[in-house]
Amino acid sequence: MDKRITVCDFAALKARGKKIVMITAYDAAQARWGEEAGCEALLVGDSMGNTVLGYDTTLPVTLEESLSHTAAVRRGAKKAMVIGDMPFLSYQISTEEAIRNAGRYLKECGADAVKLEGGTAMLPTLRRLVEVGIPVIGHIGLLPQSVLKDGGYRLHGKSSEEAAALRKEALAVQEAGVFAVVLEGIPAALSQEITALLKIPTIGIAAGPHCDGQVQVISDLLNFGGTYLPRHAKVYADFYQSAITAIKQYCQEVRDGSFPEER
Repeated sequence: MDKRITVCDFAALKARGKKIVMITAYDAAQARWGEEAGCEALLVGDSMGNTVLGYDTTLPVTLEESLSHTAAVRRGAKKAMVIGDMPFLSYQISTEEAIRNAGRYLKECGADAVKLEGGTAMLPTLRRLVEVGIPVIGHIGLLPQSVLKDGGYRLHGKSSEEAAALRKEALAVQEAGVFAVVLEGIPAALSQEITALLKIPTIGIAAGPHCDGQVQVISDLLNFGGTYLPRHAKVYADFYQSAITAIKQYCQEVRDGSFPEER
């Protein structure tokens, strides 16, 4: 990357049939890793609730926590697109509050865009955010912030009725002006159909290989937690075991007096 990635680059990548690579990042170091590795975009996901802050779900993440981590990611990444993932109740209460909160990601953190969940119900908010100049990524399918209403995490769009509703929602969020849309937890065939239907890029997670790009949680890719791994994720490096091995060696050397060394 020789310049900051923009919404125009997303559109150009889809037009050229080039895959968009996005990962989550929660601090400056992770941002540097993602950018140096060649990721076009870094999502400061509300998944920080599970992966960084120790919550059981994403719901307790506050706006201030999200803004703080987004600013850290921006400090670590100079060219990758940085996207603030707006947490629960930071955009649902009113359109005015959504604009105010979304604007903080751009003004205070240097983010390039925001992402928010929801299709038809969020259309007025999506339109208004875009109208005032805030780049927005939509998110349909499985919505982690609605996990309590849905009774857990499940695949969406398996029935013909749900599939039809998701097609309609995808077209609606595109019409509202979002520059990309995350498709989460939907069948691969349906995500392929929606990707062909839309002019804007689709970014998949647990949605098969046919989207215009993919997003994965960095903690899953690198196995930070050493616990549950979602079925859609793949471990590329085992940081958990490497960290335990290294810290065990440190503990041993402190206890036997070999650390610190004279030098």
